[in-house]
Order: sequence, then structure tokens, then C-alpha cells
Amino acid sequence: MAESSHQQQSPDGASLGRRNFIRQSVVSLGVTVQEYIKHSDAPVEAKKAATITERTDWLRPPGAVEEADFLDRCTKCGDCVTACPFDAIRSHRIDQTPVILPEESPCQLCEDFPCIDACETEALLPVSQVADVDMGIAKLSSQECTAAHGCNACVSKCPQQAIDMNFSMFQISVLDDHCVGCGICQQICKAVNDRVAIKVVPARMLLR
Repeated sequence: MAESSHQQQSPDGASLGRRNFIRQSVVSLGVTVQEYIKHSDAPVEAKKAATITERTDWLRPPGAVEEADFLDRCTKCGDCVTACPFDAIRSHRIDQTPVILPEESPCQLCEDFPCIDACETEALLPVSQVADVDMGIAKLSSQECTAAHGCNACVSKCPQQAIDMNFSMFQISVLDDHCVGCGICQQICKAVNDRVAIKVVPARMLLR
């Protein structure tokens, strides 16, 4: 009798067991999918944050005081960003301070420097002439430069005539005492070559 009773209940028990198994499998699959989606995004965000953090080649706007003083005075108001007619100045994505990325949109050295006029905290101080701007100095990598193949696009585009071309040797050089670090040469180099041979070293990173 006990065996007969067990045999009668076994189909229902097996059916219930299968339903529980299927239900648990669905729940487990759902959890697995959620975890995958959550963690698959993490490396991308981490890589993006790392890229932003590691980048140090940005420039401060014209008239910027020494970096320590700049950080103390700048209120991150964005007035200089708004005042720039060429959209060269943007807010840094991490600390919101104003920066210029020369290879994307270099400083055009406006004669009236509206960015400086817009600054009310003296983080940007007036300059009497364009030659007094000191955002950095362009440095040339002779190994990357294609002047030997006839390229001299950066020479004519430099607003301060700070880049010299030796046509007898097909070599380019930067005149440090003329360069104001606007970054126009860097943008031009990127536009006409497959590698950037001339880059502005920010003033705060120069040993003087």
C-alpha cells in the first residue's frame, strides 16, 4: 500500500519539481543578465575616467596667473568660456576650470581678449599685447615632422612668426622667444598629417 501511494504521488511531485526548477532557472538567468549588464559598462566608464584624468596637455586661457594662484582665484563661473568668440575655452570635465585643448580648438589670440575682460577674480590678468601671452611653448619632434617631405603648413599659420623653416635643409624649428603657446600650429599639424609633430607644452609644466 505504501508503495502504491508513493507511485500515485510521484507524477505530481515530479511536475512540481520541474516547475520549481524552471522557476529557479529563470530567476537565476535574470540575475545573471542584470549582473552582466551592470559590469559590462564598468570597464568603459573606468577607461573613460582614466583617460580624462591622465590627460595633462590642456592650456589655461590667455593671461592666466601661476597655476597655484589660478586655482585659488578661479571660481569656475564659466564667464571666460562664454566670452570666447571661437569656443576655444571650455570647462574641464573633472574640475570645471577653464582649459584649452589646442589640437581641437586653439586660442585665436583676440586683440581685445574678451576672456580676460570677463574674469572678475583676477585669475586672468590683462596683457598689454599678444606677444605678452604665455600659455606655453610649442615643442617639435623632428622624428615625427614631415618637413623633409615638403610640409611647412604650420609656418605660415603661426600668428607670431614663431616657427621657422630652413628650406635648404627642409627643417622646422620653433623660436621660443616668439611663441606664446596658442596651439594653432598643433591643430594645423594634426589636420594635415597622420601624426602630430608639434605640441604645446603648457606653461605650468615648463622648467624656467
